[in-house]
Amino acid sequence: MESAAPTILWRLFKPGHTYARAVILPGGPPFTLAFFADEAMDRIENYTAIDVALFRADEIRQSLLADGWNED
Repeated sequence: MESAAPTILWRLFKPGHTYARAVILPGGPPFTLAFFADEAMDRIENYTAIDVALFRADEIRQSLLADGWNED
């Protein structure tokens, strides 16, 4: 991931117009993974390896899907 712009990894929505997304911010290491809910930053996490950051993003995605969220 050699981008000068943030990279959106996934977007999800829940009925009622609630949205969430995971974003990798440019730069690294550390690789910064940010989660947004309804356009507000929910949390930010730093990882020393990109594969760990991507695994974590997918872990959160799977958890939200199991809670009734849908792919955007």
